[in-house]
Amino acid sequence: MQLGVYTFGDLIPDPITGKTITPEKRMKNLIEEAVVADEVGLDVFGIGEHHREDFLISSPVIPLAAIAALTKNIRLTSAVNVLSSDDPVRVYQDFAQLDLISGGRAEIMVGRGSFIESFPLFGYSLTDYDELFEEKLNMLIKIRDSEKVTWSGTYTQTINGRGVYPRSTQDPLPIWVAVGGNPPSVVRAASLGLPLALAIIGGPPERFAPLINLYREAYLKYGHNPKNLLVSINSQGFIAENSKKATDDYWPYYETVMNQIGKERNWPPITREGFMSSIGPAGSLMLGNPEEVAEKILKQYDLFKQNRFLIQIDVGSMPHEKVLNAIRLLGEKVAPIIHSKLKN
Repeated sequence: MQLGVYTFGDLIPDPITGKTITPEKRMKNLIEEAVVADEVGLDVFGIGEHHREDFLISSPVIPLAAIAALTKNIRLTSAVNVLSSDDPVRVYQDFAQLDLISGGRAEIMVGRGSFIESFPLFGYSLTDYDELFEEKLNMLIKIRDSEKVTWSGTYTQTINGRGVYPRSTQDPLPIWVAVGGNPPSVVRAASLGLPLALAIIGGPPERFAPLINLYREAYLKYGHNPKNLLVSINSQGFIAENSKKATDDYWPYYETVMNQIGKERNWPPITREGFMSSIGPAGSLMLGNPEEVAEKILKQYDLFKQNRFLIQIDVGSMPHEKVLNAIRLLGEKVAPIIHSKLKN
């Protein structure tokens, strides 16, 4: 199983100091975090797209290209691209160039978008939320699989036999579909033969098992090669030398960001009691010392038999040194435990 890290580049005030890091410093920190992830042997680094004041990254491919020039082995992915409000031609071209820069380490992770700011920003209607994604995903696959493209759609441009360049080093360039808890989205990824990335940010992981089973069943039903069936589980969490430190360090940042988003979505405020439940054995947060986090990831593997696990460590503008330490612990302590257990 591959292990990796993903980030949204949070830019909210530090709940301890009250200060907000500058975008320039945040970008430098993010790039350093990816370099450290590569140095400690992690497999994947992902960056998510947002168009808000409280998140840094509007175009994941740009920092990923900077990271590509400074790393050797780690795979580089969006997490996610909001494809519904983007141009599939440009998405493919950008990531083909990233693939060339990185020597074949680029991936695209696309989603419909859990945040909706990009829709009015780029002139799209939320009434077309699902239709936009479906058409643009099909167009992106067509571009990836055909150097010369002929295409006509309702929400996309018409292309008459034109080439889309440059072409990626990898053939095909990997495209993952990211989903939350929506069964039709799972079936769509399966029908297209695309890898699935499931985000678990709340609730017991067990309740997501039917979605993964649905994906595998649909994937085979549509006649795709089972050797190409790939599943990633993406979760939040934090790692420190001991459980108390991990809990105390993470809680104020997690509380701040979750309650900020919760106000927008009419969620009830998160409580310390609810947080402690989430970090328990049956919870969704991968938090604790290296042994505890490894145990939770392995328990999750028993449920999903996933090919990849990605963790979002820097929720709510976590201090840079604590994020770097958690990444090092993931690569140097957690990963060996997991690889040893899965090898036996």
